[in-house]
Amino acid sequence: MYHGRVFDVYEGEVCFPNGRKSRQAWVDHKPCIAVVPVTDAGELILIRQHRHAVGGMMTEIPAGAIDKGEESPEACAQRELAEEIGFQAKQLVKLFEGYLIPGYGNEYMYFFLARDLFGLRLPPDEDEFIETLTVSFAEAEAMMRTGRIVDVKTALGIGLASAWLKQRGLHPER
Repeated sequence: MYHGRVFDVYEGEVCFPNGRKSRQAWVDHKPCIAVVPVTDAGELILIRQHRHAVGGMMTEIPAGAIDKGEESPEACAQRELAEEIGFQAKQLVKLFEGYLIPGYGNEYMYFFLARDLFGLRLPPDEDEFIETLTVSFAEAEAMMRTGRIVDVKTALGIGLASAWLKQRGLHPER
């Protein structure tokens, strides 16, 4: 039905495990990454960018689509960090991976924690207009409670990173 830069949309008859058939639509999406960058001071670097689909600015963690067949999830995470916040990480920790929208699509996301950041800037994508902001974990959690962060991947990524750091005694807000 539709072929795009990041995803394709299909509609057709599908057969279920019990043999029943139904007409369904689904999204075939490139795999993607999301990264929680944490500074040496233990603060998060978040981004604010315009999201046309929701009609405004969103506060998020850096994220992006993997170039199929060309990039590993780790290489994509480093590229997105450099494009979106002007840093890369000496340490990337995979926190989780899984499907985002299995009810109607196969979008698969890898979540990383980025530590030991160093400056390296790549040009952003043509359609990206990004501002960065640095906040503590407590500030980010307050932003989620008050609706300033409403992006699910961001909430999940921050929660996963916070738990990983706490488990190792590295969380700045113990």
